[in-house]
Amino acid sequence: MSEAVKVPTMAEYMAEGKMPEVLFWVGCAGSFDDRAKKITKAFVKLLHSSKVDFAVLGTEESCTGDPAKRSGNEFLFQMQAVTNIEVMNAYEIKKVVTACPHCFNTLKNEYPSLGGNYEVMHHTQFLKSLLDDGRLTVEGGKFKGKRITFHDPCYLGRANNVYEAPRELLQKLEVELTEMKRSRRNGLCCGAGGAQMFKEPEPGNKDVNIERTEDALETKPDIIAAGCPFCNTMMTDGVKNKEKEDSIEVLDVAELIANAQDL
Repeated sequence: MSEAVKVPTMAEYMAEGKMPEVLFWVGCAGSFDDRAKKITKAFVKLLHSSKVDFAVLGTEESCTGDPAKRSGNEFLFQMQAVTNIEVMNAYEIKKVVTACPHCFNTLKNEYPSLGGNYEVMHHTQFLKSLLDDGRLTVEGGKFKGKRITFHDPCYLGRANNVYEAPRELLQKLEVELTEMKRSRRNGLCCGAGGAQMFKEPEPGNKDVNIERTEDALETKPDIIAAGCPFCNTMMTDGVKNKEKEDSIEVLDVAELIANAQDL
């Protein structure tokens, strides 16, 4: 991305005595992983084009603690969570949006018991609300008529029952949305949940992400749509393993909308 995109911090808002409509929680993947940074940029472009007043915590944002908790280090999780909660409560934050289902699930379901009570939305839910309010327009553009299958992230789907928002956004792109045999409540994990993202898989007959990619390839898609940076990595690796990267793209829902409009 050549042009600079302005992303204000909560500290800058506070200095002016103002409060943004929503805090964008970027997450570790969205901040540091080169592939996930593209999802962050796409979402920020959509926020700008929808004229959403938003801010980030910037260097004050730390990991939510999801990987620590999932891998069994409850003490580290609580340390990370309480630190974030203190920062967010100091800014009197009420509404949070994130493009990572792991951050979404942790902020939404595990922070309240530690004193962090916020309205938390996944970015597909937030984009759907902007669409419903007439602030965001979603058009097919270059994806019109493309065959797309959506992979349900575990922490978005089965853990939080969010199935419709990403699909409704994809349908607005005028694509041919096709479902895998295992989808929605029966969706299969990409293999990166439970902190598995950060370690090698145990020995077995087949890696989980290969199994899941095969589910997707059965639908003969042009694009595999994702709503999670971890899923994006695992499905991309699966597509490469099957030597299909030249013919099949793995893109986040936000990237599809932003790219369709050439933002």
